[in-house]
Amino acid sequence: MERCETAISRSANTVWQHSAITQDQREYRNGHRAAVVWLTGLSGSGKSTLALGLEARLFQLGCNVYVCDGDNIRHGLCGDLGFSPEDRAENIRRVSEVAKLLSDSGLIVITAFISPYRAERERARQRIFPGSFIEVYCRCPLHVCEDRDVKGLYRRARTGEIHDFTGISAPYEVPEHPELVVDTHLFSIEACVNRILEYLVDRSLIFTGPAECNLGAGI
Repeated sequence: MERCETAISRSANTVWQHSAITQDQREYRNGHRAAVVWLTGLSGSGKSTLALGLEARLFQLGCNVYVCDGDNIRHGLCGDLGFSPEDRAENIRRVSEVAKLLSDSGLIVITAFISPYRAERERARQRIFPGSFIEVYCRCPLHVCEDRDVKGLYRRARTGEIHDFTGISAPYEVPEHPELVVDTHLFSIEACVNRILEYLVDRSLIFTGPAECNLGAGI
C-alpha cells in the first residue's frame, strides 16, 4: 500500500538503537516470554471481550500484559486514518510497530483488531520475533455478529450510511493458517480464554505461575 511505503521511505536514514538490556533479561525478570496474541475477526466476533478476559487471567498469573484495542488506538495514534484499504493497511502497520516495541520490552501484547487483510497480518507477523506471534481467529458467523451489534453499525452499513464496512461493503479475508481458531459463538469467553492459555503454556510462552519460571538464557 502506498501509505505504508511512504512512511518507511521518509525514515530511511535512521539507525535502530539497541538497548543494553536484552529481551532474555527482560523476560527473565518478567517470569514469562514475550508474545503478541493477535486477535482477528469480524466486528462483533468478541475480540475485545476476549482480549480483556485474557488480559485479566494473564495478569492474575503474574504476567506483564497489555491490550491494544482497535477503537482505543483510533482515538489517538491512528485518529487521522479512515477505513479505506490504504488507511486500514497503515492502521495495522502502526499497530504492529507498537506491538513490536511492547514485545521487545518483554510484555505479552494482546491486539484486538479486525485486521481484514491476510497480507497486512502477515506483515505484522514478520515484524515480531519468530515464534512469538500468535494469530487467533475469532470465528463467528456474520448473522451472529449482526445480532450482537448494539451500536447498529451493521444496520447502518447495509443501508449505505457507513462505507467500507468489513463483512458488508468491504472484504474480510479469513486466516488460512492461524495458530488458533476460537469459535466465539459456540463457546463462552472463559472457555476461549482457557484455550489460548493452554496454547501459551504448551509453547512455553507462559507458565502456571511466575515461581515456576526458568528463563536463565542471556543473564
